[in-house]
Amino acid sequence: MHEPRGLYINGQWETGGRLITVEDKFTGAALATLAGARGEDVGRAVAAAQAAAAHPIPPRQRAAILEAAASSLRAQADDWARVIVQEGGKPWKDARAEVDRAVETLVLSARAALSLHGETVPLDASPGGEQRVGLYVRVPVGVVAAITPFNFPLNLVCHKVAPAIAAGNAVVLKPATSTPLSSVRLVELLAASGLPAGFLNLVVGSGAEVGDALVRHPGVNFITFTGSPPVGFGIKAASGRARVTLELGNNSGNIVHSDADLATAANLLARRAFSQAGQSCISVQRIYVQASVFDAFLELITSATERLVVGNPLDPTTDVGPLISKAEAERVEEWVDEAVQAGAEVVLGGGRTGALMAPTLLTRVTPAMRVVCDEVFGPVAVLVPYDRFEDAVDSVNQSEYGLQAGVFTRDVNRAWYAVKHLRVGGVIINDTSSYRADLMPYGGVGQSGQGREGPRFAVEEMTELRMAVFNLE
Repeated sequence: MHEPRGLYINGQWETGGRLITVEDKFTGAALATLAGARGEDVGRAVAAAQAAAAHPIPPRQRAAILEAAASSLRAQADDWARVIVQEGGKPWKDARAEVDRAVETLVLSARAALSLHGETVPLDASPGGEQRVGLYVRVPVGVVAAITPFNFPLNLVCHKVAPAIAAGNAVVLKPATSTPLSSVRLVELLAASGLPAGFLNLVVGSGAEVGDALVRHPGVNFITFTGSPPVGFGIKAASGRARVTLELGNNSGNIVHSDADLATAANLLARRAFSQAGQSCISVQRIYVQASVFDAFLELITSATERLVVGNPLDPTTDVGPLISKAEAERVEEWVDEAVQAGAEVVLGGGRTGALMAPTLLTRVTPAMRVVCDEVFGPVAVLVPYDRFEDAVDSVNQSEYGLQAGVFTRDVNRAWYAVKHLRVGGVIINDTSSYRADLMPYGGVGQSGQGREGPRFAVEEMTELRMAVFNLE
């Protein structure tokens, strides 16, 4: 990477008005110094995007660009994974999986570009419409502002940028300032794959200045954001006429019924509660276990958690790396201590060394504790017994969030009851709340946001219907 990069407008890298240093999240060493944007740079980036969007790329060319980017990314997967590990602290095995998922996201977006279509409308079924023919087509919204988080610095960026390009839009991308290196490389990759100037512009900078200027700019037609609920709904309030997709938080509930395969459930839940140090919107947090098997399940998940390796994320054997910062680890530790003071019991973990937080299991929690009712976004899971399956479903629903939930049961009727009654965007049967395939519609309700991601569904969100009526009289 040629430094400093971080400000890319209309096909050109610029020096910018300030410098941003990106650190290795495990060692603290400086990785790169990037050119940071200021609020005034946002206007130029939006103007470049508007000029590009006025002349959309044909769908076949969009698909070819995305396919070429996917092919290059696949060939350089290990190099990309190393960047993700260093800038985000994500364990190697998770970073490598993220690269593979990003390849799939690009490919799925390319296919979506080729399948955009409208349909006819039977106007002759309406009085006076006998001599009229109607149809609608999908057209690009124009300029998409993409604001992305630190926890998936490549794949979540691809989930916003690739569908926007597939739909024929131009993009202004603002990644998290703690993990912008993957975005810099993605901009370079797409440019090398043939994306014309102006269709992807990069502004690395603070949310308070750069992000705010971007969401308030009248030239932005669509905003796609992943992050916290307060920031997300603040964006919605400030967005004016722009349409918004928000992927926000969750305190994912998971149910383990007595008829489930307890060993499988314990292993899956332990991995998904603590992978990426719990820094995922669908990370396992609340685990409701039927009382008759609670003690047996607690022993199984404790053993599974004890087997996890905590340490250097570049070590291929590591399961749990550091949180994004020492300050975040201190916050998580504070929440655990607060719960213990209120009566919770630490079954395992609870300790911290710098930004590394030990995988932590808590019991004897109450609904009012922050580790239960809020989003921990760290390696902490709570276990709660229940008697009736319906009670567990009600407990999962006792939340302002509603992104995804996991349910372990062999009974199809119970599974369908959960699908019908859980107020979430996705119900995962016999797997955890953390399961996500990149082609599926992904999103939540309540404080978890609005709209859906997944290339096909994001492309539809990022287009508008245009009706055409032909009077044949």
